[in-house]
Amino acid sequence: MDEITALKQLAELERLGKKPGELRLAAESWGSPFQILISTIMSARTRDEVTIKVAEKLFKKYPTAEKLSEAELSDLEELIKPVNFYRNKSKNILNCAKVLFEEHRGKVPTDLDSLVSLPGVGRKTANVFLSEIGDDAIGVDTHVAHISGKLGWTKHPPESAHKIESNLKELFSKKHWGKINPTLVRFGKTHTSRKEKDELLGEVRKIR
Repeated sequence: MDEITALKQLAELERLGKKPGELRLAAESWGSPFQILISTIMSARTRDEVTIKVAEKLFKKYPTAEKLSEAELSDLEELIKPVNFYRNKSKNILNCAKVLFEEHRGKVPTDLDSLVSLPGVGRKTANVFLSEIGDDAIGVDTHVAHISGKLGWTKHPPESAHKIESNLKELFSKKHWGKINPTLVRFGKTHTSRKEKDELLGEVRKIR
């Protein structure tokens, strides 16, 4: 696979992922890096539309790391109950806010190592955050892993996210990294039928 072919395929995925009314992803369109990060933490294994509604309520009451760090755990659990694994995520976002406020003066660090040291932040979450704030990064979630394998961008299985990330960084120039996750996620969320998705990916794979 060469980059020119992969970029043509990426452009086709972007076209196929568009539909009337822009599909907002959980990390997008927040007022601060702190809100981007917390929403991204909450979005793991939860639909973006659910996460966004929950995050809007959460940030109305706790808009900053300082405010969130002072919250009661029980209140957070009640507020974010619609997201999956809300109890564990409540602990993570509370502890994350405390670390941000106490150790980073309320600001979110912008290097990968510091990000993954925060409670609730794994490599995928960190990369999605970095990409959203304009840094060159690729967040590998289930959509990215599945589609990359189907198109031959990687030969690693979906559970090898770090290796898939490395393959994608080798295949695409750095300036394109930020488009990969949102483009593939939008495609995956637009075409929810596994059969339809695989048929479309089969056609995309033929692009040369």
